[in-house]
Amino acid sequence: MSPADFGPVLLIASPQMRDAVFERTVVLLWHHDDEGAIGVVVNKAVDHKLADVLLLDEGMDAVPEDDQSQVRWGGPVDTGMGTVVTLGAVDDDEGWSFPCGINVTRSQEALVRLLRDRAPMLLCLGYAGWGPGQLDKEIEAGGWLFADVDVDLVFKEPSDNVYDKALATLGLTPGKFWMAPISE
Repeated sequence: MSPADFGPVLLIASPQMRDAVFERTVVLLWHHDDEGAIGVVVNKAVDHKLADVLLLDEGMDAVPEDDQSQVRWGGPVDTGMGTVVTLGAVDDDEGWSFPCGINVTRSQEALVRLLRDRAPMLLCLGYAGWGPGQLDKEIEAGGWLFADVDVDLVFKEPSDNVYDKALATLGLTPGKFWMAPISE
């Protein structure tokens, strides 16, 4: 089985992963097929507020001062661009909507509307992408686990707690779990 069999999932780095980029990461993975995989890291906070990173066109409302939206490091690819993960509505032509209630968009128009509606959101700078077969090989080698999407874990849990809580949804803790590679 692979994450593609379940729809959007949380991809959790195995406790043994020592890749400096993905160690202790949790990725919201929404696309995985023969051509590759794409998602965003949801548990790596950055030291910026939403208003600091948005370049809104003239005439658009500024981000409200009390805005609670969070900015995260979404992954190593295209870090100058943002992906919004939200519980707010996203039109079909603006992104992806999933039965778990999470929606994903890269549309600035959707972002502005979500800000006005004060929808819960994460702005993830960059994304995580894998080429054809790459993620499958990493999973087989013991690098990743996957779990059902937990909306509260993504939006309500402090980013520093997300990794351990994600493992806990599988009944695991980092110190008491060893993932051995699958042999052929």
